[in-house]
Amino acid sequence: MSDYNAFWRCIQAGATYLFVQLCKMLFLTTFFPTWEGGTGMSVNSSISLVHYITMAALVWMFTCYYLPKHYQLPLTFLLGIGVYKAFFMESFVHVFLLGSWTALLVKAVITGLLSLSSLTLFITLVHSN
Repeated sequence: MSDYNAFWRCIQAGATYLFVQLCKMLFLTTFFPTWEGGTGMSVNSSISLVHYITMAALVWMFTCYYLPKHYQLPLTFLLGIGVYKAFFMESFVHVFLLGSWTALLVKAVITGLLSLSSLTLFITLVHSN
């Protein structure tokens, strides 16, 4: 029984550490914003956060042992788009000579589509089991 107690102490310490880091980041970004486009940076960070959560969900779905075969192709496609999204975005911005705010909008739209597609796939996967 004491083995489990030590495990949960480690989990509790890790969660406390993450909470303190989150508070520190919120404090720093609230009271010490960057002087060069602080709004654009926070929007970009929010878009990146949604992208990372989406990628984590896709990887989790891909590694599920009960994943039906017909889900592997769409998951692989979405993972490929997610992994190479930065390359596609830089190429798109370079070819079409987009401004920074337009590029941010395109990045938000692509991330939104990727996350909604992942959510749809996740919901159908959960309801099929």
